[in-house]
Amino acid sequence: MSESSSFPPHKIIGVAVIWNDQKQILIDRRRPEGVMGGLWEFPGGKIEPGETIKECIQREIYEELGIVIEVGEHLITIDHTYTDLRVTLTVHHCRHVTGVPQLLECDEIRWVNLEELEQFAFPKANFQIIAALKQNKELDENYPYRKSSGF
Repeated sequence: MSESSSFPPHKIIGVAVIWNDQKQILIDRRRPEGVMGGLWEFPGGKIEPGETIKECIQREIYEELGIVIEVGEHLITIDHTYTDLRVTLTVHHCRHVTGVPQLLECDEIRWVNLEELEQFAFPKANFQIIAALKQNKELDENYPYRKSSGF
């Protein structure tokens, strides 16, 4: 997977929906001076050459938050075009393994329940992630702690 040279630029991004043992999800708020500044997001980042999506997610989470995670099953892949950027988000369920989340590349971090996500302002591409999480929760009351997710 690589970025294309078309307009708008295309970024391939690995995204983590990080769960803790209390079935809460980690979200972070982007710094105000950057692209989509001040919005909340599911953490992740751009895939590097020769890297798998799972390796990308683990690396980005450690670099951005200073924590170790276990990357679980694929949740959804989203192609979204903003005015000046096209993104492909490959989203995986992840489990927090060790470390205390740190504000290394964001302004704020919160652990929230699935039902609380709608209270936060997210970039448009993230709405589909929230919808997929809710749909899966309706199908399985033990979500995300199923045998198939590896958690």
